Amino acid sequence: MTAENRTPRLHRLARIYVQSPVYFVTTCTANRRHILATEAIHESLLHFAQEGPEHRAWIGAYVLMPDHVHAFVAIDDQKVSLSVWMKSLKNALSKAMRSQRIPAPQWQKTFFDHVLRGADSYTEKWHYVRENPVRAGLVRQWQDWPFQGEISPLQYRSES
Repeated sequence: MTAENRTPRLHRLARIYVQSPVYFVTTCTANRRHILATEAIHESLLHFAQEGPEHRAWIGAYVLMPDHVHAFVAIDDQKVSLSVWMKSLKNALSKAMRSQRIPAPQWQKTFFDHVLRGADSYTEKWHYVRENPVRAGLVRQWQDWPFQGEISPLQYRSES
């Protein structure tokens, strides 16, 4: 088959690339231990998020479950990778865990991330994620879960 006869490929990366992407991230505790859903860890997450804009990183909506964290994050600094940001988040929460004498290891080494492709994607994911405490039988309504919220309103911006 010659180059002229080939079907053109979609250039997905060019199509979804944005200057400051919004990521959906999930990270789990080591051995899925139930060590996160406490007031001290929640306060640590909030403090970390409030300092984020100084480092050009923003946490949007989040849910802190007993054994994992879901969050939407935007990083507007090309010198800071998502992996570096996640390591900082884990370190901040680990500091609170150490103060509660929760032994290491506290985290799985890896994390899951997904680049959102639009505002609809963010809304759809958030509606699913916020129901996690309900599906886990922790509360009857997602609004009753004390370890969730939105810190910075993130907006998906496509390149024009």
